[in-house]
Amino acid sequence: MPAQTVDAIVLGAGIVGVSAALALQARGRTVALVDRLPEAAGETSFGNSGIVQTEGVLPYLFPRALGDIARAAVNRDPRAHIRHGALPSIASALLRYFQASTQTRKDATGKIMAPLLFAAAGEHLKLAQDAGASGLLRPGGWIKAYRSARGRDLAHSEAEELTRFGVKPVVLDRAALVALEPHVGEKAIGGMHYAEPLSTSDPAALIQSYAALFVQRGGRMARGDARSLEPSGAGWMVSTDSGRLAARDVVIALGPWSDELARRFGLRLPFFVKRGYHMHYEAKSNAGLSRPVLDLERGYLVTPMARGLRLTTGAEFARRDDPPSPAHLERLEPYARELFPIGARKDPAPWLGRRPCLPDMRPIIGPFPGKPGLWLDFGHHHLGLTLGPITGRLLAELMTGEAPFVDPAPFKAERFGA
Repeated sequence: MPAQTVDAIVLGAGIVGVSAALALQARGRTVALVDRLPEAAGETSFGNSGIVQTEGVLPYLFPRALGDIARAAVNRDPRAHIRHGALPSIASALLRYFQASTQTRKDATGKIMAPLLFAAAGEHLKLAQDAGASGLLRPGGWIKAYRSARGRDLAHSEAEELTRFGVKPVVLDRAALVALEPHVGEKAIGGMHYAEPLSTSDPAALIQSYAALFVQRGGRMARGDARSLEPSGAGWMVSTDSGRLAARDVVIALGPWSDELARRFGLRLPFFVKRGYHMHYEAKSNAGLSRPVLDLERGYLVTPMARGLRLTTGAEFARRDDPPSPAHLERLEPYARELFPIGARKDPAPWLGRRPCLPDMRPIIGPFPGKPGLWLDFGHHHLGLTLGPITGRLLAELMTGEAPFVDPAPFKAERFGA
């Protein structure tokens, strides 16, 4: 049976892949979206903090002070958790991450990322409106709450850095914090309010609404294995449950699985994952939150979701496919009960997700070096939900010959010597 042909195939139906498919479709391309799961947002995009983090121009750095490294190494820092058995496998990538975590490189990345972050909310709002899902995006921003003078100094230092990029944080003392979030516990003495970002009460539903819009506009979703990708004539071919698909262009948007496919075609990158967990809780006595709130000094975040109050952990450093562990969530839950009105757990087990990362905390957006028709759209680290639509736009501009709205050079794979 001959292969069915489209202009482009996008591999991966998370927020990044769905957004790229929509952006290509909007520029007149026929597109097929292929994923191994039956619906969109079934993997990494399913579980996240739900913030369209438009203020997040500065990357999360690996600690450099010896004391901080020592505490993290023995899992005394609740913001991260290390699976020590994985260290031989991930040490090389972590070393590259450490080397990239300098103030100079942080500032450089901030300048590069700012145009993407500042345009991110607008792209989401357009898609949500077209998808009939505007009600899934809420204004009000998010809060970084702190417990101590040390936390206050950290929050103010971060805010001062961000103001250089035009971000406008609002300082909250205890009274102002409680005015916004009356149910935050007394151990939170103040916070920093970032009012511009949006958030969502159901990230999976939001992304699935975008996927439904793609189908409504004539796009095709197919179930298939990206590992079946192979060159075919002047283009590429992939196998799906409903037959083979062929296209001149293929986009790799597989999140934490992207590196596996890239390596198969000869591209070796300093790629690693930061794993994270979430759990939903009942709200005590009908108390709750109206926006996401971060416990800055403990490194977890609680977001009001359709299912309940979602606690999202910081980073677990492990191999991508290591079995899940409850250790990190169990360390954080007592802290969360001090600050938030969380009651009983609502999920049978913590959900595990994998954040795809590169040492400079910038995604790769652009052509696969030396492989005409193959394109890369991954490495969005903590900002996948935020960046998916705007990097989809950038990629589609590159693929269709449209003038890109930002300089694409800092997002090329070749920056790692590829």
